[in-house]
Amino acid sequence: MSESFPRLIRSSAEAQAMIDILRPGRIKPKAIQPLILSEWSSCNERVYEVCDGVIDVLSTFFNVSGRDLRAHSRCSRPIARVRQVGMYVAHVTLELNMAEVGRAFGRDRSTVNHACQTIEDLREEPEFDRIIHTIENILRATFLRYGTVRR
Repeated sequence: MSESFPRLIRSSAEAQAMIDILRPGRIKPKAIQPLILSEWSSCNERVYEVCDGVIDVLSTFFNVSGRDLRAHSRCSRPIARVRQVGMYVAHVTLELNMAEVGRAFGRDRSTVNHACQTIEDLREEPEFDRIIHTIENILRATFLRYGTVRR
């Protein structure tokens, strides 16, 4: 299990420390405008910004390169697994649809579907489920604070 990830946060104290590290360094965004689906370009920009934030959190959490996570080519299994986690939480936790997540991650909707199924299957293992739960909490805290998660 652990060989799938370069580095894991093992406790809630470490997760809280990670949240504290991520928040102060962030520039406060402009006032959040309501998401209007008819404004296609602004919708895409919003999704890209959210998914870019997810990638930043994951790269810090797992100590992997954000460049590797953003790469459009195939990569090693640990990097691919972290990317799958990102696509999963963007879809499930942040409630973005699979097509949006696929565009933002440079992948196809079917790849996002596969990632979600894979992560959902892996969540049956308690240690992995704790990791995903921690990431979901970090992302909820990060994005709900600024109102960027759709409800």
